Amino acid sequence: MKIALIGYGKMGKEIEKIALNRGHEIVSIIDINNQKDFESTAFKDADVAIEFTNPMVAYNNYIKTFKAGVKLVSGSTGWLEEHGEEVKKLCTEGGKTLFWSSNFSLGVTIFSAVNKYLAKIMNQFPAYDVTMSETHHIHKLDAPSGTAITLAEGILENLDRKDHWVKGRLQAADGTISGSMECAANELSVSSIREGEVPGIHSIRYDSEADSITITHDAKNRKGFALGAVLAAEYTAKHEGFLGMDDLFPFLK
Repeated sequence: MKIALIGYGKMGKEIEKIALNRGHEIVSIIDINNQKDFESTAFKDADVAIEFTNPMVAYNNYIKTFKAGVKLVSGSTGWLEEHGEEVKKLCTEGGKTLFWSSNFSLGVTIFSAVNKYLAKIMNQFPAYDVTMSETHHIHKLDAPSGTAITLAEGILENLDRKDHWVKGRLQAADGTISGSMECAANELSVSSIREGEVPGIHSIRYDSEADSITITHDAKNRKGFALGAVLAAEYTAKHEGFLGMDDLFPFLK
């Protein structure tokens, strides 16, 4: 399979290694200094492009990739609120293809399924209140993380006593703290910490007067994310539309 890479930071380089080890070919690498390559023959010849950049440029990368007629896999977050409906419509009605996930880690995929199942169980036990926290490296711009939002939505789908999530306490990269853990009974608080080079930690806690139950996913490095992105690209090459991890792994449905 011919793969184009959009974004050549730490994730892009890790994806490149895994893609090559799985027998794929990297035909184009686009970063901040060669944006004109979206129009190149090499890029247009790719079976799939894999994009990991940041919220400020992700949407424009999507449009350029769609214009080139290339299918896209992306793990960028922070663009959904402003452009989500437009991008989904381009895929469902406009003939474009995007496989998007807030997190491609296979471990997080399993964790997400466990999270939904636990929420279904805890729906029967109103004495337990639920909160969430996420920790990422200081370079991550959005907070809460896209993964935390996805996990929160999984809880809201299955826990009747919560109907929306809210930002909780934020510890910024410079150590300053803002926000609060306090929230209304129908709100799910999601707190964020930015420190060091942490790949990603997500914890969900159900707490009562008697005891507490906590589930945590702690990423050790970027390899799990990169492998998941390449597996998604292999799937996307043979499918069309607006795709996600529940297409790749049906046990999530």
